[in-house]
Amino acid sequence: MRDTLRRSRHRLLALLGTAALAMAGAIALPGTAEAANVLTNPGFESGSLSPWSCTGNLGSVVSTPVHGGTKALAGAVSSSDTAQCSQTVAVQPSTTYSLSGWVRGSYVYLGVNGGSSTWTSSPSAYSQLTTSFTTTASQTSATIYVHGWYAQGTYYADDISLDGPGGGGGGDTQAPTAPTGLTSTAKTSSTVSLSWGASTDNVGVTAYDIYSGANQVLSVSGTSGTVTGLAASTAYTFTVKARDAAGNSSAASGAVSVTTSAGTGGGTGFTQAAPYLYEGWGDPPSPSTVMSATGIKWFTMAFVLDSGGCNPSWDGSRPLTGGVDQTAINQIRAAGGDIVPSFGGWSGSKLGANCSSASALAGALQKVITAYGLKAIDMDIENSDEFENEAVQAKILTALKTVKANNPGLRTIVTFGTSTTGPTYYGNRLIEQAQSLNAGIDVFTIMPFDFGGGADMYGNTVAAAEGLKTKLKSTFGWDDATAYSHIGISGMNGLSDQSETTTPAIWTQIRDWSNSHHIARLAFWSVNRDRGCAGGGVVSNCSGISQNTWQFTSITAGFTG
Repeated sequence: MRDTLRRSRHRLLALLGTAALAMAGAIALPGTAEAANVLTNPGFESGSLSPWSCTGNLGSVVSTPVHGGTKALAGAVSSSDTAQCSQTVAVQPSTTYSLSGWVRGSYVYLGVNGGSSTWTSSPSAYSQLTTSFTTTASQTSATIYVHGWYAQGTYYADDISLDGPGGGGGGDTQAPTAPTGLTSTAKTSSTVSLSWGASTDNVGVTAYDIYSGANQVLSVSGTSGTVTGLAASTAYTFTVKARDAAGNSSAASGAVSVTTSAGTGGGTGFTQAAPYLYEGWGDPPSPSTVMSATGIKWFTMAFVLDSGGCNPSWDGSRPLTGGVDQTAINQIRAAGGDIVPSFGGWSGSKLGANCSSASALAGALQKVITAYGLKAIDMDIENSDEFENEAVQAKILTALKTVKANNPGLRTIVTFGTSTTGPTYYGNRLIEQAQSLNAGIDVFTIMPFDFGGGADMYGNTVAAAEGLKTKLKSTFGWDDATAYSHIGISGMNGLSDQSETTTPAIWTQIRDWSNSHHIARLAFWSVNRDRGCAGGGVVSNCSGISQNTWQFTSITAGFTG
């Protein structure tokens, strides 16, 4: 109601003011904009956000749902951030501009800083918003924004248009001066805070882009910023460039090199040998018996699913607390170990797919984190409902970013399938979205199996891990050591679903390679199957090959990262 009254008052004042000027006959009225969109990347078809900048790094480019073309903006609103995405452009003084855009979601706003805005409540399909504004007599830039509303879920925006003449009389081509005096003001094991001297520009500086090596990692409007999601005990080199409303970028500042503080383990400060244990399947063993026999300390507990209404439960049917799963967890902790729950998997009703928004998903994850006082969580992202759905990928990553921020020290893991040479298209997209969202994922775990019968399980596992390392390096700008420290491997002991064979000897080779390259995580599916049954086939309670009881778990316990 307040917005409606304010817009009515503005229209009345505008009419009265125009009448007065016309009667005076001595002052020129504002010019009317010519129909030309002065925004850059208005439909996000470049596949990146630039030159848009989003608060909280909560914006991402998605392939569905779109209004036009093949891309759109997704703003992952949280309970404390409206995910406002904005772009500053050069405009001409005393000129009327028309702003429009197509939006979808609950309470989505479109407007200009210091000027008019419009909004829609909750369209289930794309709806067009339009408004107009007139620049002041001295105004040479305008900041256009779109945002959602607190805790209302992800919104989408596409085909945003600011119609009118560009500023600068034919286009501003002058770049700002380079920022000066770049320095590090603080650091932790995963963050570096930076500050620098302001740049100058003939029209005005609108943003500063922070680079780690050749990769842009953050955009801010002021002269300081904090880069997050870094690896512990790792050297980074940062530079900063200034950007103006016309998109001109300055030369890079002088570089500053910073080594993050030490963590509590490898490059991410985190290592984990954690085979899967599944209480709902395959004659689950006593975890304390397995721990005593093998020395294993961590288990990955499968699977947390949706019992309806975005409510987490074990397997979607067993109670979150008070059941057999809690009994097993209590045994593990009483024996000096701990667990990481795995959310998702190949089948079942999954929280990532079914929760209506990233904030709702984060709330479901938080219930499990709180119930068990967790140190780490794993999102097993598989199948077409999660892994092959880019919007759901973004929802999961945004939720992980939220719970990581709300639970200091929590480690986040994503697990997904792979080809023999590294991530598939959707694996690469998951990694790219993690970088774009600044999600701070600690471990990217691949599942190197189900390639086909007769596969070289050691050679293919190593090749897949090396392909993942290469992708992490190119996406995040990491060196080899840092990339390895963010890698996990989750194999399948004995016979796989496609009758590939991983013997204890092969698994030992994989473990030794993992140790020598200091990766972060080693797991396998599953402890339930870690019993011999030569010729037994692919079954739930044994490996299908000849082996000693708990032999794969014993080998995994020797993983040190």
